[in-house]
Amino acid sequence: MIVSIGCQNKQLIEADLLITGATVYDGQSVQPQNWQVAVTGDKIVYAGDGEQVNIEAEEIIDASGHILAPGFIDPHTHTTDDLNSEEANHNLPFLTQGVTTVVTGNDGRSPIPVGRAINQWSQNGSGTNVVLLVGHGNVRRIVMGMEDRAPTEEEMDEMKSMVRQAMEDGAFGMSTGLYYTPGNYAETEEVIELAKIVSEFGGIYDTHQRDESSYNIGLLNSVREVIRIGAEAKLPVHISHIKALGVDVWDKSTDVINLFDSARAVGIDITANQYPYVASGSGIGASTFPNWARAGGVEAMEARINDPEIGKQIRIEMADNLRRRGGPASLRITRSPEEAYIGKTLADLSEEWNLDPIEAAIKIILEGDASVASFNMKESDIANFMRQEWCYTGSDGSSGHPRKYGTYTRKIRKYVLEDSVISMGHMINNSTGKVAALLKLDKRGLIAPGYFADLVILNPSTVKDRATFDEPEQISDGIAYVFVNGKLAVKDNEYQNVLAGKILKKQ
Repeated sequence: MIVSIGCQNKQLIEADLLITGATVYDGQSVQPQNWQVAVTGDKIVYAGDGEQVNIEAEEIIDASGHILAPGFIDPHTHTTDDLNSEEANHNLPFLTQGVTTVVTGNDGRSPIPVGRAINQWSQNGSGTNVVLLVGHGNVRRIVMGMEDRAPTEEEMDEMKSMVRQAMEDGAFGMSTGLYYTPGNYAETEEVIELAKIVSEFGGIYDTHQRDESSYNIGLLNSVREVIRIGAEAKLPVHISHIKALGVDVWDKSTDVINLFDSARAVGIDITANQYPYVASGSGIGASTFPNWARAGGVEAMEARINDPEIGKQIRIEMADNLRRRGGPASLRITRSPEEAYIGKTLADLSEEWNLDPIEAAIKIILEGDASVASFNMKESDIANFMRQEWCYTGSDGSSGHPRKYGTYTRKIRKYVLEDSVISMGHMINNSTGKVAALLKLDKRGLIAPGYFADLVILNPSTVKDRATFDEPEQISDGIAYVFVNGKLAVKDNEYQNVLAGKILKKQ
């Protein structure tokens, strides 16, 4: 049944859906609007006060008391495995917090070749839209293995060819994980040369920067490296999950902000994303084990551990790395081949096994490692970064950490509504329109006529994350509706069994 809203002698708009009564944030203004929003097919056909139009709609949603916003765009996720799975390709953890587009292939890790993944995911379907980056770490691993050295001229040419092919296949940019092996074996010059290929296609450079703490070159020098890559490769650079990690760099957020602002003032397009938790996600190995000792793979690593002199040096460095993280009680296991470890800290297991914490960490690493929540940040640094116009929301969503299910709803509840760190308009703009502009997404990220109808309606009275470190896979509250490309994907926090997302390709 068509329902008509409006008066005579005005422009007639026929629509499938009309949303009325909501407080509308359009993704670019911090001020809300009292708009009506109409959708036909997968596009928004009207957004305005309704005074000059008559709207006839098949369905009307009265969203009084609710907020209507563009669907959130998550610039950093780990959804590759989910998209490969018929049981998880709905991307439900993201949909149910209002996310309608995810970026994957972050931290230097992506499917190779990119074109094959895009084609496969397009056939399988996805609950959200998907943006894919090509991962430098995997490119390097394919060409050079786990060797700690500079590439030969021939290897460099092969890596350039792979990155070029990925961009031609539709990747939106290149990601690096310069803290992780084998990405950390790459010198800055190698990254710049590959980023220049990305620049030719108008793509972005996204990075887990080389050091978020004091592990190697230090937090501030690591930011300077990113700025140099942006300047020399001439492309936008984006630091994922920006933070001041560990006791050595607590309260350094202002210094980082000053570096960003100085770079932006001279035309470097540098931005960042951040998740609203004091615990990062990592592994026992990544948190404690020196990267130099990983070269050559597992057998070489184990031989070094057992060597009297080299093993001694490894343990000395592991102890200092554990100190940076805040000690063994700061590392809580979230995923492990041994289910009995999950939920316990490294301190718990050390006591249980009657082992020194370093020896307990080595035992876990040699058994296949374990993922951890690493409690290593200060709330004051989190808030300082969050207030910046160039700091966007990103979940870094991966299994075992509550950020996969609760990043966006937590940010709204805690940092907007309860603590007033930022405004609702700031939160929404930095989770929608600005992210779309960074990625150069066509007609996404805003509520405007002609844009794709990726929309979220949330109840500010009830919106809340429910995921915790004890129960990380809990669906958020307060998400009334989520539309992906005009199709209803979530209603009253419940998935509607529709794969409405598109696998997007860089144009």
